[in-house]
Order: sequence, then C-alpha cells, then structure tokens
Amino acid sequence: MKNLTLIDFFCGAGGFSEGFRQVGFRIVCGYDNWKPAIDTYNYNFGLNCTVKNVLDFKESIEEIEKLPDTDVILGSPPCVSFSSSNKSGKADKTLGLELTEAYLRVVAVKKHKPNSNLKAWFMENVENSRKHLKDNYSFIDLNLGEWAINNNINPETIAIDLLNNSDIINSADYGSIQARKRAIYGEIISLGRFILPEKTNRSAKVQSNLPQYKSLKNLKEEFPTPFETKSDKLIKDPLYDILLKQDEITDHFYDTGIYEFDWQNSKYLKTNHPYMGKMSFPENIENPSRTVTATKIANSRESLIYKTEIKRKGNGEYRTPTIREAAIIMGFPITYQFLGSENTKWRLVGNAVCSSVSRALAKTVIEVQFPNSEINIINNEIVKPEGVINLNTYTRKTFEKPPIRNKDSRFRRHPFKDGNMTIALSNFDIEKNDKNIDKWRVTVFYGTGEGFGIREYEEGYYNKIEESIKMNFKNGEKFINHINHYLSDKVAGKKILQEMYENNKSINGFIEPTKLIEKVSEQINRFCTSDEQYVQNDLKIFTKNIVPKKQLYALYALNLIITITNNK
Repeated sequence: MKNLTLIDFFCGAGGFSEGFRQVGFRIVCGYDNWKPAIDTYNYNFGLNCTVKNVLDFKESIEEIEKLPDTDVILGSPPCVSFSSSNKSGKADKTLGLELTEAYLRVVAVKKHKPNSNLKAWFMENVENSRKHLKDNYSFIDLNLGEWAINNNINPETIAIDLLNNSDIINSADYGSIQARKRAIYGEIISLGRFILPEKTNRSAKVQSNLPQYKSLKNLKEEFPTPFETKSDKLIKDPLYDILLKQDEITDHFYDTGIYEFDWQNSKYLKTNHPYMGKMSFPENIENPSRTVTATKIANSRESLIYKTEIKRKGNGEYRTPTIREAAIIMGFPITYQFLGSENTKWRLVGNAVCSSVSRALAKTVIEVQFPNSEINIINNEIVKPEGVINLNTYTRKTFEKPPIRNKDSRFRRHPFKDGNMTIALSNFDIEKNDKNIDKWRVTVFYGTGEGFGIREYEEGYYNKIEESIKMNFKNGEKFINHINHYLSDKVAGKKILQEMYENNKSINGFIEPTKLIEKVSEQINRFCTSDEQYVQNDLKIFTKNIVPKKQLYALYALNLIITITNNK
C-alpha cells in the first residue's frame, strides 16, 4: 500500500495529523501561526515547518501554488468565535469566517486544478460553525473567479459543497475517552461526497455488539495517579500497544490540586447555576470525559475536576487533570510530547483534534484508495523528551497563597433552584445589573430567561411571612427558632461581610457569604425532607400561587440575613 501524503492547516499540536500517521500517511508539512504549535508539530513528526499565517493564502494564488500537492489536505480553523459558549454565542465571527474561507480557498484550488492529485480533504470545527458557514461556496465566493475562468471553469459553479459533505461526530463513538462533539466537513474526491466512518464504540443506552464507550474510570484504573513515587516499572498506554517506563512518562507526576476557593466556585456553577442545567461535581468517572477545553481554569463551570487520590480536606481535596491525562483523553499516545509551559501545553492539547476521530477519517480514505487492504495502527517510535520542559516534580503542593477576590467584587448566590425559581442573596441590584456595592439584597427570580418576574424584598420582610411558616408547616416554628438562633451571631455587618467575601475567609466567628449560603441550604434541607408545596391564600408573597416549601424557607432565611447585616 502506497504511503499517502498530507498537509495540515491550523495544525496546532498535530492531533489531526497524528490519527492519519497512525494508519500510514506521511506528514509533509503543518501550517500554524503560533510558534509553540509549530515547535510541537515539528518535534513529534520530525519536520522543519515554520510559522505561517493561513490568511496569507486568502489573496495570493501564488502562495497556494507553492504548497506541495498532497493526497489529503486537513484543516481545523480556530473555533472560538463560532462557539456558543463564547460571549453566549454573540462573539464576532468575522475572523473565524476569514480563516475558514482562506482554508477552503486552498482546498478549491488544489481540488480543481488540472491533473489534481488531491484524493480527500477534511475540516474540523465546533458544531455551531454550521450556522455561520455557507451551505456551499462558489469560486466567486472564495475570490477565485478569475482563477476559475483561466482554468475553463464557470466561476459561478460550486467549488466546495459543505451542506452535503458534513456531519456531527462524537469522539466517544471512535474509542476516545471523551464525548467531544465536532462538525466534520470533507470529501472523498473520487466519490464526490463525505463518508461517515463506521463507529467503533457505543453508549450504554444503545443496543449493539460494539464495545461500550471508554470512560474516565478506564483511564484511572489503567494509568498511575499523579501522586506515585518514582519508579521504572512498565506502564501500558491506555489506548495504544505502547509500554513505557513510568519515569519516562512526562507531564503527569505533579500536583494539580486546587484551592478550595476555586473548586467551591466550580461546584456551585456546575450544580446550582442560576439558569443552566446541572452538571456532575466532581466528574462522573463512569462516563467519557466532557470536552477538554483550550483554557485551563479551575473555578469555572467548564472545568474538569477530579477527586484527589490522596487524603486532603479543603485545599487540594480536588484536582484538575494533568497534561498527560488530558492528552490521553484527546487520543494522543503517551510518547507524544508538548513543548512549552503548563498553560501552553494545555492549550495545545485542548485545541487539538481527537486522534481517534482523525484516524477513523483516514481509514475511509484508505478503504476507497486501497479496497480490501489491511489497516493496522502504527505506533510511533519512542520520542525521547530531549529539550522538552517536563512538568514532573513528584512533590506535593503546600497551598500557601490562597486566591482573593478584587475589592468591591459583586456577590450573587442562591441556596438552590427549585420550582423553576431561585432566591438570591446579592450585594448589588441584580435587576439593574448595578456595579455599585451598597447594601445586601434578596431577590426572587421566576424562571431562567428574559421576561420572567423579578422581585426584591425589603429588610424585615421575614417578619411578614413568619406566621405563614408557623401555621402551614408542622415543623415551621422549629425552623424559625433554629434559623434565628443559628444566624443571629454568625452574620457580620455589611462591610465585614464584604471583606470576608473578598478575602474568602471567615473571621471572628462570622461566616463569609459563600459559606453562609451553603449553611442556609443545609439547614433548610434539614427541615424540608419532602417536596411539600406552599399554597398562598390571603398573603401574596410570590407571583406564583404554589411554590416549593423550601423557597419560602429560603426567602425567610436570606431576608433575615440582609436585615441583620445591613443594620449591624
């Protein structure tokens, strides 16, 4: 079987190319405008590519003609502007479209030139990209009208058809330890269409003879923890037939434990977000990983967070994946090296294309070009990490510098979401989105989108609803007595409450506000053991006539807090 060749645009660390290399393709060159990406690409594929801006191909036919004529062209234009998570999907799409169209322009020239050698092309991007790209691009759309005329092609004809040559692919379907959904565009030239690769794995919910999805549990059971001591014992790659001495595995044996400040914030955003759905905290290891993102943040909703394998409470109780774990999740062999600092390596990994997906795409090309040929995974030679910054330290963090918030940071949290309602404690006017930190407030929200009712409750309102709680619930009086006793001495004045929030630290027997919300939730759940509802009669507390009992209790407790803190 002849070794087919490829070039890779926006090559990054080389995940797209790696999958093709694994089934015998020869990598000719990668193009990227970020030096750590090119350095990493060169290191792993033994090349000497240089930094290149793909926009150079937007205007110049000469630049395109200088490119080698390969069998396959790959491209994964930066997806951040297309992502629905970037500025809630309202980010400027201009640059993303420019870069994508520059790539498609290259493909169009190489595909339609006389005596073309091109056998296939593929492009990867986020699912949302389909909403912003055209269904198809004519030569005129790609600024190739004159080139088309010179090559006896009608410039108004379709040069690249995306609508009929794309699909959404979940990397878990192809053996990845990650459920990463991406739009894949492409075409097998001789067939004039995209071929969806046959799946190799299945969800537990799907009945078939395929093996189930690989899970984080598989990774944790088959790969050492970051807290192992130095050893020369052999470790098997969880995905490939590769054995490596433990001490030769890079970027894994270092402490990724995170401050309680960070994991508590992530936990809140995952499990109790004001308007988004609930997520697992920590990660559910019975499932494939969620998407590895390009930014390594420990306190966000999208953070990947594991329970630490050693005994810790508070700081370091949870951790983020190591670079090596993230790379395995993305489908890289344990021999693959990433060049740069920890944050640079994470970005290289998180921006990559899953190698399991690219390998599946590569197989579709081989099956067309060489029918009935045997396709085996070719493991790369052991890459000695010479000149590579190895993150391994075999030491443990001491957590001596906990993070603090900026002065006058705004606070907004609610104990729980129930009945499509939240009741929030804040230090600013939420309805006006006021930047001024003046006093502490309690606000109820009905629903999670624009146009739903909002009401702020004045200080002392808890006195008006006390009798309703006592009369309507058999344990109502016990709750009131307990919550009053519990909060009376633990709520600081408004200035001290703000200072504790900024320093993320409780002082002098007072409880800082994020912990205060947690404690309120605990106390309410102690007295609300059922899904009992509160039915309004004469006293109109809420816009809804029937609300969860827990929300009535939450309003009482949070209003008591603001009454205490604003008047101390």
